[in-house]
Amino acid sequence: MQGMRAFYSGQFVLPLPPGHRFPMSRYAMLRDRLLEHLPAVEMDQAPRATDGELALAHTPQWIAAISDGSVSPQAMREIGFPWSEAMVERSRRSTGATIAACRAAFAGGVAANMAGGTHHAYADKGGGFCVFNDVAVAARLMQAEHGRTGRQLKVAVIDLDVHQGNGTASIFSKDASVFTLSMHGQKNFPFRKEASDLDVELPDGCGDADYLTALEHALDELDRRFSPGLVIYLAGADPFERDRLGRLKLSFDGLEARDRRVFDWTWQRRIPVAFAMAGGYATDIAETVQVQLGTFKVAFDYWRRWQNAAR
Repeated sequence: MQGMRAFYSGQFVLPLPPGHRFPMSRYAMLRDRLLEHLPAVEMDQAPRATDGELALAHTPQWIAAISDGSVSPQAMREIGFPWSEAMVERSRRSTGATIAACRAAFAGGVAANMAGGTHHAYADKGGGFCVFNDVAVAARLMQAEHGRTGRQLKVAVIDLDVHQGNGTASIFSKDASVFTLSMHGQKNFPFRKEASDLDVELPDGCGDADYLTALEHALDELDRRFSPGLVIYLAGADPFERDRLGRLKLSFDGLEARDRRVFDWTWQRRIPVAFAMAGGYATDIAETVQVQLGTFKVAFDYWRRWQNAAR
């Protein structure tokens, strides 16, 4: 039996200046930890998103400017990375990984992008370490592929990164076929929020109990308002209590309970789920990776339930 699928782009490394706060090494660390602790997870290199796929969520002008390096210095400052061919390749691969994870989720119930969750990218610009919006591209492509069979696919984005998914909310603001749920720090980046279909704003210092109560209410509200055929879950590690950019106070146990609640919600409704790692900026990068490994362990448990039910 084929294992749970996970797609990686970590070999495409951004050339960042010394002292840059983006934790590039976490991707290789996660892959090593998965090989050690969850060898049954089948890891594959991410495919490269094409111009046509990117154009499902981005303007041709933005795709071209990023691809050929004509993007303005100001636009690159908003993203927070220096432009390079490696950055372009990694951004395409990370988007391709979410596309591949969605396809694999339809086949096996649960699948992963080992990076991704680049939810600050708008149709015509990037921001906050996000170049292309992998979630938006993948959702639109899955809808297009299902549309060929005459079926409409409704997609729910459950974004539990500590920062609001402003780019995703903007792209889908007038699209009733995609429901955007963002649960994030009220006073955290981005300081100009967009309107998701459901925004849950949390105060600084929010801990496990209050967070999980808020999540329960949010999932109940999602259930009342929308019936998706696919969930894309952004399992950010940055609500963790020692995250440098998070400002919330979730423990390892609290984050595991969060993940279990999301995967259980999808399992009870038999909704395929593709998940992405999104943010994570702990001072000790190993703690971010520990949170991410915990997400994979919960996901793998639910992937096995899908396989047992299929027998």
